[in-house]
Amino acid sequence: MEAVAVFARQILSRSSDHKRAMQVLATANIPSQMMAILRQELDSMVRVIYLLSQEPARRTILIEASVNGQQWMQSSGRGRVTDREMVELAQQLQGWARSVYTFGCAFIHLSNLHDYNDRDPMPQLPAEEREAILNHCRHYHGGPVGSAFIDLLPYLPRVLEKVSGNLAYYLEQLHDGGFHRPDEI
Repeated sequence: MEAVAVFARQILSRSSDHKRAMQVLATANIPSQMMAILRQELDSMVRVIYLLSQEPARRTILIEASVNGQQWMQSSGRGRVTDREMVELAQQLQGWARSVYTFGCAFIHLSNLHDYNDRDPMPQLPAEEREAILNHCRHYHGGPVGSAFIDLLPYLPRVLEKVSGNLAYYLEQLHDGGFHRPDEI
């Protein structure tokens, strides 16, 4: 159980840093880093959701690997657990997760989306991803009215807060040893 406490502490510390960083980045108007922070918070959430989907013994192995700085390995021992696997699982539970995660990845890695000062990244996304991001933001965060990247930016701190809140909820479930899905993110 100590490993779970250490793991949760790591996640909550990271989440706290993300919240503080988002405030600074929003004030400084640094969109690419706002997206990177959101993507990192989603990374934490996706990992916790993945853990919650595992049997308790397997969950313990993965948590211990994490707190000891080791990669998560497949239960077969052949290869590591990939981000893609974890994101796909989260996508099943949270229909928007893959779109936002993928969009955020484009700001982690150098991409055409970093040209956002001269070319709006939103039209460069596949229509399905763009609509998933905008619809989710409109439904759960009250906007944006427009569909441009600049319209989306003011909502990113709210999205981070919601993801962080759900991450905390999932961590409680992990601590309690069960999985109970919150209504929605």
